[in-house]
Amino acid sequence: WDHRFCSRLPMESSSIFGAEKMEPNDFENNERALVALRDDDAAAFCIFTNRDEMPREYGCGPLIGFLFVAEKYRGNRLSEQMVNAACNVAKEQGFSAIYLMSGEVGMYEKYSFTKVGDYKTIYGSVDQLFSKTL
Repeated sequence: WDHRFCSRLPMESSSIFGAEKMEPNDFENNERALVALRDDDAAAFCIFTNRDEMPREYGCGPLIGFLFVAEKYRGNRLSEQMVNAACNVAKEQGFSAIYLMSGEVGMYEKYSFTKVGDYKTIYGSVDQLFSKTL
């Protein structure tokens, strides 16, 4: 893992939180940072994680966290590619479902995710929990 990558991320929205996890390599053994590069530029990333912002007591995982596409690369289906890459990691690790939390409405249903409900995050806010059977 090249830690210098984090300094090249556009610091918008969720990228700040993702970079905070990536910079110190704060991952458990099965967790991954997934990155889409375009001409050596960080176009998109997400984190395949055991928890993300989901409190442990809910028992959901693994999750796709901090999905981010740099503004100049939006409209190129990179979100879909990142979601598919994370789903593939989950399948390779033997999981039969994957989850994500988001405030976005209508985005993840098109990738075959189903809204489970609204759940409190570890930050105290409430986000939608989505699941997808793999």
